[in-house]
Amino acid sequence: MPAARSAPAAAIPAMRRALLAWFGRHRRPMPWRSEISAYRTVVSELMCQQTQIATAIPYFEKWTARWPDFRDLAQADEAEVLALWAGLGYYSRARNLLSLARQVAALARPPRTAAEWREFKGVGPYTAAAIASIAFGEPVAVVDGNVVRVLARLDGVRASLRDASSAAKHFAARAAELVDPKRPGDFNQAMMELGATVCRKGGPDCGRCPLAGWCDAKAKGDAATLPRFVSKERKEAVVDRALVMRAGKVLLRRNPAAARRLAGMAEIPVVASVGLAPDGEPALVRRRTIGAVTYEEKLHAFEPTAADLRRWARDTELEWVDAAGLGGAALSGPHRRWLGEWLSRDGRTARGRRP
Repeated sequence: MPAARSAPAAAIPAMRRALLAWFGRHRRPMPWRSEISAYRTVVSELMCQQTQIATAIPYFEKWTARWPDFRDLAQADEAEVLALWAGLGYYSRARNLLSLARQVAALARPPRTAAEWREFKGVGPYTAAAIASIAFGEPVAVVDGNVVRVLARLDGVRASLRDASSAAKHFAARAAELVDPKRPGDFNQAMMELGATVCRKGGPDCGRCPLAGWCDAKAKGDAATLPRFVSKERKEAVVDRALVMRAGKVLLRRNPAAARRLAGMAEIPVVASVGLAPDGEPALVRRRTIGAVTYEEKLHAFEPTAADLRRWARDTELEWVDAAGLGGAALSGPHRRWLGEWLSRDGRTARGRRP
């Protein structure tokens, strides 16, 4: 990758002071900042992976009220953990967090260094550095998407980056050079805060940026175009799902513990998996994007026959869940929302034919 202009090493102390002073004035109030501990930092970092902070905050507050520390969480049942996590997505994070809590609770004290934290499943370089720097003051740098954006603009990196992972590796050394050794936790949070609120993806507000005087992209006027990534091929897929209700209960499919995705979570079953076939217009159509794939989810309502019920009774992954208790079920957020929309509709009809 071609070299880009970087602020000279002599300017780094001034950059740190400017950024930390800005953070002191503009840091957003967050529940994990009001009381810092290894546990609260771990929970917040895992929750905020792939999730907007505004979405994570209420989950964090409910979670820490239910399980205030590693020892409390270590005693939790996985089904309860998944149910409380429902809606945050990427459920492997919840299982990793439970496993991590059980391991940490068995130790005399929590690990203190990024290297130690990286030994736990689900804790990558970014998360380990965040925990070690914020909770224990280790001078290690975090490099997430916000930090990549700040550094790409600051140093004027205009070459196309392959993906988020390779971008993080590319900027790791630069981030380590900049991190404040005396206040690494605050500095890392300030870099992430800057990327989230000022050096934004869509519209950078360079006039408010404390690092504008050292920024190559600000000087050249192309901050909004950086960083640049290789374009990914977009794909589309259609999924037909079966909405089935009987005696106040909804039919769901529970993914096995060994499933590659959504292990232990319940979903609205795919039509073909329960021996049905769509006929006519679906009750609901919803679109969502996961990674590079956009899914069109067609949800069809069915009235089960006696033959259906007998066949489903032999399928150990299918279960009937009380419609009134879906709020406490380990059900993914979109599926919970779709069921709520369908159940709240007046005069819904069940349609469909059997193959």
